[in-house]
Amino acid sequence: MNDTVDKLVIFLAKRDGIDKLVKTFQYVSKLVNWQVETTHPDLANRFKQWEVSSGLSRKAFRTGRFLTGFNGLRRNPGATPTFKFLAVLANAGEMVYFFFDHFLWLSRIGTLDAKLAKRMSFISAFGESFGYIFFIVSDLIIMKQGVEAERKLIALQEEEENSKDAKEKIRKIRGDRVMRLMAVAANVADLIIAAAEIEPNPFCNHPLSLGISGLVSAWAGWYRNWPS
Repeated sequence: MNDTVDKLVIFLAKRDGIDKLVKTFQYVSKLVNWQVETTHPDLANRFKQWEVSSGLSRKAFRTGRFLTGFNGLRRNPGATPTFKFLAVLANAGEMVYFFFDHFLWLSRIGTLDAKLAKRMSFISAFGESFGYIFFIVSDLIIMKQGVEAERKLIALQEEEENSKDAKEKIRKIRGDRVMRLMAVAANVADLIIAAAEIEPNPFCNHPLSLGISGLVSAWAGWYRNWPS
């Protein structure tokens, strides 16, 4: 059996799956809080509490997540020197993000000095934005290469009618491109959220910008992690 319920169970069993679900709660509640803040203060406060609780619980789920980047570099550093270089920078930034996120969580729940929260948040957000820039660059380069390979395969397909091998390769390239587009969308959205923490500004810090960015990131993650 492999129906929708089966896929949902598999999805939620993954750490990334439950993270994207709770992230959806976090940013939906942020948008609702912003929408009813002036008209229904009591309701807005309830959604604010839901937002804060969801944000803190996500940090608990991510305990040890910084090892993912380290293991990625160990197991698959990249096929070429360029991609190895980009992978080192991207994963280093992500490792800083997840590592200092642990201390941010501990300071916000009162285990560590609450005064550390601002500093830990800045370091974590800086590492996040630094890493995501290079993840985005890597994905854009691979998508560009995929487009060029697809054009060659289409030309080959026109020369050799009923080329099943070319059709299959084109299908894989297009499927990979969709996944990478989702990754770029999620990383750009998270970059906006990180920028709001690093250098507060009217655009990035607006509740609507943060809310939409959070949902784009969460739902792109849903798509990428949903079982096939």
